[in-house]
Amino acid sequence: MISSIKKISFTLAMTLLCGTYVSSAQAEPVSIGAVIPLSGASATIGADQLRGIEIATEEVNAKGGVLGQPLKVIVEDSGGRPPSALDAARKLVTVNNVPLVIGEYSSGNTLPIGQYLVQQKRIHLNPASTSGLLRDLGEGHFSLVGLDHVTTKFAADDIMAQGWRKAVIIAPNNAFGQGVIEQFTKHFKAAGGQVLASIAYPEGQTTYRRELQQLAQAKPDVFVYSAYSREGAVINREASELGLNETPWYGYLLSMSTADSDPKTKQGQYGLEVNYIGPNGGAYQDAYKKKYGEDFRTTWNGYTYDAVKIAAAAINKAGSTDPAAIGAALKELGKGYEGATGQITFDANRMRDSQPYLKMKVDNGKLVLR
Repeated sequence: MISSIKKISFTLAMTLLCGTYVSSAQAEPVSIGAVIPLSGASATIGADQLRGIEIATEEVNAKGGVLGQPLKVIVEDSGGRPPSALDAARKLVTVNNVPLVIGEYSSGNTLPIGQYLVQQKRIHLNPASTSGLLRDLGEGHFSLVGLDHVTTKFAADDIMAQGWRKAVIIAPNNAFGQGVIEQFTKHFKAAGGQVLASIAYPEGQTTYRRELQQLAQAKPDVFVYSAYSREGAVINREASELGLNETPWYGYLLSMSTADSDPKTKQGQYGLEVNYIGPNGGAYQDAYKKKYGEDFRTTWNGYTYDAVKIAAAAINKAGSTDPAAIGAALKELGKGYEGATGQITFDANRMRDSQPYLKMKVDNGKLVLR
């Protein structure tokens, strides 16, 4: 179901997107923005996020667009780094003057984007990041995915249910990874487990052998990890070389952590995923397979799909591209919006409070339900 993805060039991505708009209508399009990682450590995820954006945009325009005009999503590459992600958001605001921006993927990139957009009184839709710090961004920020305090409790309970009581954990040394380590440790201890050691790993290294050996010295029942796809491939390869995969491994956001990993090095891993398809998502799933000739490559394309669709619905409901009006419309829609990923409801802080999760494992190189 979910496997590695070929890198898509930014030029090709924009050509595919723009082709939809030119044929939609002669009218000036209504533009919104998106900042996603089309290069860097999470390029695999970003390319799949782009697919969700493409399908949603095509569907919106096939039904008349927004405010009687075609919808255009201006996609910018974050490069997977905070400075370039922030530059991309600035460009969308100062050059393109968009009222709303979708993005990014990593919490370390999403946070500065969100802070900037809120300061500029634009709407920010978070389609993937889970750091608890997102809750504090303020008016104008909306999260379409559950945050770490919910996800880590699910993971802790799932691991305890497997009979694993002594864990070690490794995650990126950024806002996302630090939140995962902190919240998982809290919930696992509360459930009766022990976290014997934890490491926040430096991003972008070519080896994590030292970190893995350090964790192995604690003699855990289970290795818990979360990693961006390219770094996950290094971690899984070196864990296999060190013989550490003889101990169970549990991936926090398993498709992200294993997307670029060799099937042999990730075989048998357990983990969780955000639900990638809801009760009403069958039509989207069919459209994805028809357009790209394969099943979902990651779990994240549906969240950018939902982001574009709910943004378009909010603009139409507002009857305006004014950010304040769009924000008010999003709050109304967020009382019960049926998306491809399930029902989306927002709490008082505009965070998704109805996030479903899936228990997954890797079998013959593919992620399957267990």
